[in-house]
Amino acid sequence: MTDDLHSDDRARALDSADPLAGLRDEFLLPRHGGGEQAYFCGNSLGLQPGGVRAYVEEVLDKWASEAVEGHFTGQAQWMPYHELVRDPLSDVVGAQPCEVVAMNSLTANLHLMMVSFYQPTIERTAILVEAGSFPSDRYAVESQLKYRGLPPAHTLIEVEPDGADGTFSMEAVERAIRVNGKRLALVLWPGVQYRTGQAFDLKEIARIAHEVGALVGFDLAHAVGNLPLQLHDSGADFAVWCHYKYMNAGPGAVAGCFVHERHARTARPRFAGWWGHEQASRFRMGPEFVPTPGADGWQLSNPPILALAPLRASLDLFSRAGMPALRAKSERLTGYLEALIDARLRDTLQVLTPRDPAQRGCQLSLRVTGGRGLSGRDAGRALFEFLGEQGIVGDWREPDVIRISPAPLYNTHADVLRFARAVEQWRSSGA
Repeated sequence: MTDDLHSDDRARALDSADPLAGLRDEFLLPRHGGGEQAYFCGNSLGLQPGGVRAYVEEVLDKWASEAVEGHFTGQAQWMPYHELVRDPLSDVVGAQPCEVVAMNSLTANLHLMMVSFYQPTIERTAILVEAGSFPSDRYAVESQLKYRGLPPAHTLIEVEPDGADGTFSMEAVERAIRVNGKRLALVLWPGVQYRTGQAFDLKEIARIAHEVGALVGFDLAHAVGNLPLQLHDSGADFAVWCHYKYMNAGPGAVAGCFVHERHARTARPRFAGWWGHEQASRFRMGPEFVPTPGADGWQLSNPPILALAPLRASLDLFSRAGMPALRAKSERLTGYLEALIDARLRDTLQVLTPRDPAQRGCQLSLRVTGGRGLSGRDAGRALFEFLGEQGIVGDWREPDVIRISPAPLYNTHADVLRFARAVEQWRSSGA
């Protein structure tokens, strides 16, 4: 069984049976030597869809031939351009179209959302996050507290992991919310924890937080395009994410934002901008801000059209595949990676990500436990650098984690087998 699992025939058979296999040809894979990289870094930057160039050139040609009139004439007009991604994006995140908007960057959107949804009172001043959250989130939260004159030492609650390898049980999350419930203004939680790859039950977290009177926001940077999400049904008040990871919209891509429809016409304060003003009267240039209902009302400036074009190309592929099929393939790919590690690499790699597929996306976070007479961080760095030399691209997170993320849009079982064999080669070559 072990030899069969590790055979080229097995990997080829699995790839031949994959109904989404043709999508790989829709991406531009970086080269290594005479072949292609085995690219497992979609959790950091997704590959370029082949359709991107045509969409970008469409904008460039329109600019060249129509100039300012491109806002109002011809195909893909710029005034409503952001609406071209609205419906497919709402399908990816499980929201109503009016609840999503592509705008700004992730952390900028997080700040905008906290302006509206973190409104401390005398009783409720605290924000709850996970310990070890992505630094940008922590910086944003701490700076919001300081901006309001609230000391983070007393108002920033960091939930410590209670599980092995830095993971969180739902019991620990619920306990932290309920114990601090009377002083909680906001729970800000990840959809997938970036270092461990653990995925969370967003609907349950939102339910518990709302029960104690807190609002709820989610950072979905590592969840959007990775997991089937049901943001509307989750009851979350807001969510933010980026599009340069699993959504393949390019480096520094325009980010995404969700605001639940119950806040579509909220009187909550916000940082306003002209593009968030209702469309019908925007060009009257009046002094009073009248927000567009829904997530569009949080826009500040006109969308960057050239930056939105790559997202259109990626969303075309998500629409063709559908999130259920992508998730099914993701579970097969990551399950295959896990099985190869268990069968041949237990003495070399420790899987930090939960084993339950319901508690993870495509990413496995790995710690190198030994090899070549090394241990700890030295072993991890040595393996990571060896993989790079072999054209196998994952990423490194301090202090000692290698993240390998088989993305179902473009990765194959053969890629996964190539990774496992490279780890075996590294282990044996230095013995």
